[in-house]
Amino acid sequence: MAAGHPLTTEVGLRVLEEGGSAADAAVAAMLTSCVAESVLTGIAGGGFATFYEASTGSTTCLDFFCSVPGLEATRAAAPMEPIAVSFGGVPQRYEIGASSVGVPGVPAGAGALHSRWGRLPWTQVVSPARSLARAGALLPAPHSATLASLAPAMMPGFGAQVYAPAGRLLQGGDLLYHPGLDRALSILAADGPAAFYTGPVGRQMEATVTAGGGILTPTDLSVYEVLEQPVASASLAGSTVMARPDLNDFIITLGSLPELDVMPRPARAVAVAEALRSFGTQRLGDTTNISVVDADGNACVVTLTLGIGSGVWLDGLGIHLNSMLGEGELIRPGTRPGDRMASCMCPTVVTAPDGPLLMAIGSAGATRIRTALLHTLINTLVDGDSALAAIQRPRFHVVSDLVHAEPGYPEDELEALQKAGYKIQRWDRLDHYFGGVSAVGLAGAGGDPRRGGIGRLL
Repeated sequence: MAAGHPLTTEVGLRVLEEGGSAADAAVAAMLTSCVAESVLTGIAGGGFATFYEASTGSTTCLDFFCSVPGLEATRAAAPMEPIAVSFGGVPQRYEIGASSVGVPGVPAGAGALHSRWGRLPWTQVVSPARSLARAGALLPAPHSATLASLAPAMMPGFGAQVYAPAGRLLQGGDLLYHPGLDRALSILAADGPAAFYTGPVGRQMEATVTAGGGILTPTDLSVYEVLEQPVASASLAGSTVMARPDLNDFIITLGSLPELDVMPRPARAVAVAEALRSFGTQRLGDTTNISVVDADGNACVVTLTLGIGSGVWLDGLGIHLNSMLGEGELIRPGTRPGDRMASCMCPTVVTAPDGPLLMAIGSAGATRIRTALLHTLINTLVDGDSALAAIQRPRFHVVSDLVHAEPGYPEDELEALQKAGYKIQRWDRLDHYFGGVSAVGLAGAGGDPRRGGIGRLL
């Protein structure tokens, strides 16, 4: 089990110990992440899940990402509020406010995973997150650094009470507490995901967004459903890597690589950089990832996000609404109300040539998701690293002809990149910017120190 917060991992492990399946543990962990990792995600966000079923060898990708609102809307949305945030000194423009709120998918996604592959009672799976919401969770230092970057989106309205309760932004080790979130999770436990769509939480969400100038309608919420996506695959070092086709072309990028295991490391670095430069887009954002393998060999990988948060909260429920419409490039040409938005999120499973599961892996980090997954998979499948060592190893990320490199990345490889025409920007630390991988499998379990993650085995 691996995730982006020690408590998220602990809850998932506890559910596995109670006899839960990979899906049960993943659902309990994703709801816990909405409490402990609310700088990165939330119950009013969206995401994707990839489930590997050991008994059949089948892989299923579920889409519970946000959809575009406005079905049966009688007016246009009010203008969104532009803000500027910066990750590692890299500025990025976003828009927030009620008009940035998309139709959320996390409650429906949790319900779909549980109904298809869970075996514990629903209330038992929701209970750990509800209990944690009553007490609060300690904020990891990497999350506090992210909070500082996202303050323009996190602090409006009720956010100031959550993220600066004493008049200053929370620091690493401070208690993160969302007044009312335990009530929202109690409603989820008792009434199921429907409460967030056609029930009381959904009605409050629609009223709150409408009052702020957005166009989330009752129809948007009532027709929302979890979708299945096709499974794409590519080969790396003889293993099969499977995931959804994403906005940033991870599987296509992986499939374009030459045979890396026969190449010198400097030449390999250039080949990886060329593949990263040839495909995909560039965008910053915030996500978290959960990877679970159960005793039967089933795997569930969940990546979820709130965008950066809209600054709009549900009164009395401690729920921060998503800001997905504020990331305009996620809405592809021709997208209409009711359509699903695009995403770079890419929960992934890896199987051996003869079929058995090797790894469940995913990453946070918007367009750096592809970069982080690529480096980690090469480190494990080609170089034989453990999951933790592979995640901890320094990475580079390519933006056009510029290579962002973490400290400790081998100098001979950076020199080869320079000779190939790349400019090198050396960072002074392992940073949130470079993604947040969580992985579990035959190579062990690992969470990303860049985002306070942790992996553990039973």
